[in-house]
Amino acid sequence: MNVKTLICILLSSFLLSTITAQENKTEKETILEMLKSDGSLIFGGIKNAYTKPFQWKKDDWLTFGGIAVGTSLMYIYDEQTSEFFINQEENAPQMLKEIGWYYGSPQNFFMISAGIYGYGLFAKNEEFRHTGVLIISSAVATGLIQTISKNAFGRARPSQEVGSRKFKFMSKESGYHSFPSGHSILSFTASHAIAKQFKNIWVKGGIYAVGLIAPISRLWAGAHWLTDVTLGMVMSVVIVDGIDNFLSAKKNEVKEKKITWKVNAGVRTIGLVGVF
Repeated sequence: MNVKTLICILLSSFLLSTITAQENKTEKETILEMLKSDGSLIFGGIKNAYTKPFQWKKDDWLTFGGIAVGTSLMYIYDEQTSEFFINQEENAPQMLKEIGWYYGSPQNFFMISAGIYGYGLFAKNEEFRHTGVLIISSAVATGLIQTISKNAFGRARPSQEVGSRKFKFMSKESGYHSFPSGHSILSFTASHAIAKQFKNIWVKGGIYAVGLIAPISRLWAGAHWLTDVTLGMVMSVVIVDGIDNFLSAKKNEVKEKKITWKVNAGVRTIGLVGVF
């Protein structure tokens, strides 16, 4: 059994055994209706990710400033930290390196995402559907940003051995597509979206630990600088949280619309009853 198959089996088993199924509230909806509804949510989530910065308030801008300052400080030590991680590559467990590669690869990522969403859709499980929609919309939003950024900045990878400050703007060379790390973005997008569905700190910790394997393995391989993987993970967290808030707000709107109000009158009594 190869590592790719092992990851899929373990992740599927873990999710199926730990996510508690809710009472079926969508049994009256057809598969097609749910697909249309979820497609609309995915589009809305992506749109929200790109338009939300225009609605930022003071605290949001302070957070952004803190991230920018932290990244700038980390940028100063990119070459030293890269040398450290590359020196650890020889002794790094081969299985972890393979897991990091497969879990952060686009084709495997979308296979896992489709599996989570597909189960939620056909089993009419709201938690799986919500998680699948969250992962897919977040991945599309972050994926587009990282694709544009890689080409626009054209930052040299450590393996090019030309330093962390070498850029070829709008380069098509793979050796100059270091910023940000696509593997880190995809793996941490999935891990953060899944971890948000659990309250148990140990379960959360285990999921985040899996999400960190890909970023670290890319540092071992000399494929990215520390700022590439760190900013990629931060971007994932910000976008996943923003889209999750958007989806939760939409879910609350639907619930409110389903409530119908009736006047209930009796002997010496009158009241307003909400039926949902």
